[in-house]
Amino acid sequence: MIKLRIFVVSDTHGRIEDFVQFAKKLEKPDLIIHLGDYADDGFEIERAMNVDTVVIKGNCDFLVEKRINNEEILTLNGKKVLITHGHRYNVKMDILDLFYRAKEEGADLVLFGHTHNPLIVEEEGILFMNPGSPSLPRGLVGKSFGLVNIEEDIKTKIIEIK
Repeated sequence: MIKLRIFVVSDTHGRIEDFVQFAKKLEKPDLIIHLGDYADDGFEIERAMNVDTVVIKGNCDFLVEKRINNEEILTLNGKKVLITHGHRYNVKMDILDLFYRAKEEGADLVLFGHTHNPLIVEEEGILFMNPGSPSLPRGLVGKSFGLVNIEEDIKTKIIEIK
């Protein structure tokens, strides 16, 4: 099985320069996933990085030009991945609602944003990742995004933009 390398970014809020500049220095990903809040930034990132990008809506995406979903289920290297911004699941409180949604879908990996706080946690065999924010970070970690490698298993990492 070929390793699938994915950059996960969320909550860019119109400020993609630091992410793009830093990401271009790294090994090029196979895919980028933008988890909303300025979803149009996802399309700008796709052009700047020349990498296919999956984009979903966040709670700040009222005027998105393209028709995009609030949530998607992707199958990547045989793994089921639920992508959502997270605001509809009260993720600022906890990930319980999101956990039940993931169980319902049989997800192996859940990617969500909204809190601007990076997080990687596993619950009952489901891996959850929030990449934080590359423009408006909150919490102890600075500007960040996520790296996901999918082969036989899934490996996740938070990358701080320096």
